[in-house]
Amino acid sequence: MNESLKGKFLVLDGPDGCGKSTQTRLLSEWIAEQGVDVASYRDPGTTLVGEKIRDILLDTAHEGMGDNVEVLLYMAARAQLYKEHIAPDLAMGKCVLMDRWLSSTCAYQGWAGGFGINKVIKIAADSLERVWPDLTVVLDVDLQTAAERMQRDLDRMEQKGDAYHAKVREGFLKLPKIHSSIKVVDARQSIENVHQDVLKLIQGL
Repeated sequence: MNESLKGKFLVLDGPDGCGKSTQTRLLSEWIAEQGVDVASYRDPGTTLVGEKIRDILLDTAHEGMGDNVEVLLYMAARAQLYKEHIAPDLAMGKCVLMDRWLSSTCAYQGWAGGFGINKVIKIAADSLERVWPDLTVVLDVDLQTAAERMQRDLDRMEQKGDAYHAKVREGFLKLPKIHSSIKVVDARQSIENVHQDVLKLIQGL
């Protein structure tokens, strides 16, 4: 397992409220326990450029932002993150673990926003050195469970309403048919059970 995790690019993704942050932390700790250097990042964010873009994207004052603009901003932040951190880390043999990646843009803007998943992937292919990670784990959760977990002030994307977020979930569930590296885990389970299901997929690498 130690050798198989070196230089791997892993992503945890899913609808808002699916438990990504918790599962990313648990997986990062587990990978480190295997004796592998792990670098964990969030998308968008991490870099100076990425964090500024994140602020723009999630600010509730920017209610009128178009889905096409969102796609381009997310991709710009992603390209900067890949250049500054992901590519160098993978070259050094680190295991890179991401909280969100291209799969999010496919589900949110591509499917729920109506921009088109294939158009998102085309822009990614033109913008990124690498489009798909070694493994993307989609943490699937229903709207009610997600809402119960998000007991806080919601950002601009989270405020888009139930109809939009139902489409987001649909979009995520379509992705395994688009690329074989994308797998789905039922995130309505307990934190530990979800973690164990994620580990099974990681060990399957």
